[in-house]
Amino acid sequence: MNQLNDQVAIVTGGGRGFGQAIAKALAANGCAVTVTSRTASQVAETAAAIGAEGGRALGLQADVNSQADWERVVRETESKLGPVTLLVANAALSDPAGPVYEADPDVWQKTLDTNVMGSMRGARAVLPGMVARGKGRMIIISTSSALAATPYTSPYRVSKAALLRLAEILALEVKDHGISVFSIHPGVINSTILDSAARTDEGRRWVPHFAAMVESGRAFTGTDQCAECCVFLASGAADGLSGRYVSATEDYRVLAARADEIREKDLQVLRLTQLSDALNQAWRL
Repeated sequence: MNQLNDQVAIVTGGGRGFGQAIAKALAANGCAVTVTSRTASQVAETAAAIGAEGGRALGLQADVNSQADWERVVRETESKLGPVTLLVANAALSDPAGPVYEADPDVWQKTLDTNVMGSMRGARAVLPGMVARGKGRMIIISTSSALAATPYTSPYRVSKAALLRLAEILALEVKDHGISVFSIHPGVINSTILDSAARTDEGRRWVPHFAAMVESGRAFTGTDQCAECCVFLASGAADGLSGRYVSATEDYRVLAARADEIREKDLQVLRLTQLSDALNQAWRL
């Protein structure tokens, strides 16, 4: 398949889990891919696997919290693979589990920095080039957890909710430059994020249901659905949904076909619907 053969992507957190699956799927569809992670061996392994299948890939060790690393990643990618047309912001942390009043603020902050600022830094690094060229896409990996307020996983849920709003704002800012931005729910896998929440003392105390999920192996969707959704979004078939939340576990093709209706009714976005129309209007002024 070669529907993405004119594209160059950067995938963060690409050494394992969803990031690795996304990178491989993009490459299998003709996209050249730079895979980044803080763990050099993981990105090297992913890039090598893509190369073995005939794809073009570059593995770069990098920290999404470092703007210098971001600038280096973009520079090396464009030097070796070409101008970046797609960013998949996937790198994430989930710690700490427990009530806010017992949380280590520095650990809580680190999760927000990685999940939110990591995506913002990535946007800051790639969007100027996309704006100059008049085309590009960004996919931000959020989660359905962003849609529900449940206790004891506050940094993860707060950060992922923030990503929904970040995607919407970015989409508004770049809509006149031929760029689309999406936030997606990737599904659920037995990832290191879930495992760490389930296996730590804090996790077993505050979120025992995660441990039950890991031990039973139930409720996992695997990585294929997320990877296929990212390929679909990268293809341009869903550009009408720019700024919207898309779930890889649902029929996103139907959403794309109903993009006009979704925009008209202002669906697939975070909204406080309980407010009166008058107060909503006042907030928009």
